[in-house]
Amino acid sequence: MTEKRENDSLVIGRNAVCELLKSGREVENVLIAKGEREGSINRIIALCREKKIVIKNVDRRKLDALCQGENHQGVAANVPAHDYSSVEDILALAEERGEAPFIIICDEIEDSHNLGAIIRTAEACGVHGIIIPKRRSVGLNFAVAKTSCGALEYMKVARVTNLASVIEDLKSKNIWIYAADMDGQRWDKTDFSGGVALVIGNEGSGVGRLIKEKCDVTVSLPMLGRVNSLNASVAAGIIMYEIAKQRLD
Repeated sequence: MTEKRENDSLVIGRNAVCELLKSGREVENVLIAKGEREGSINRIIALCREKKIVIKNVDRRKLDALCQGENHQGVAANVPAHDYSSVEDILALAEERGEAPFIIICDEIEDSHNLGAIIRTAEACGVHGIIIPKRRSVGLNFAVAKTSCGALEYMKVARVTNLASVIEDLKSKNIWIYAADMDGQRWDKTDFSGGVALVIGNEGSGVGRLIKEKCDVTVSLPMLGRVNSLNASVAAGIIMYEIAKQRLD
């Protein structure tokens, strides 16, 4: 018998996952136990490729643990805790408010708690929306929703295939792109007037080379101690509040 179970963000079982994929509902990724390639698994893989959904091959023991011992039949799917918006939705909100766009771009943020904290601070700072990539990035899972402490309900988050292309499009709309990274100008000496998109990089490697090259300005926070970097959400929060401050002045 095929089982279906939705526990937080997880849908379990071959038929359940297959129907989920066919339904058109947003799917973060599909987890397939290593070595599973028989029967309907091939149909699931084909649907994922057709819809450009990320497939992750995982150890069966890990899948057992995630599914808490239930009969997953070698497959499970992660669904988001909240619906995604589009970049157009974000820009429309700024226009509706009569404000220059204020956007956060997360370049491969992988930690759920970091993304949740960024969303929470962004909502407090008047950010119009957040943009994340589809690959190599945490999505809107339930840990993100919990860490945001309710802010996710009020924040538009767009998930895009190509960040570099989106940045080029934003620049064509007179939005300046600022990378939060090392070796840039001081964040508190930077003019953030007008349309702003702030790029926050990966927790370990920072803003990717290609994305950084697309940015107009790099801004940095001085490191006065022995460590040479801050937690991604902390750094994002400091710079977001500087942008918000300048908008209030």
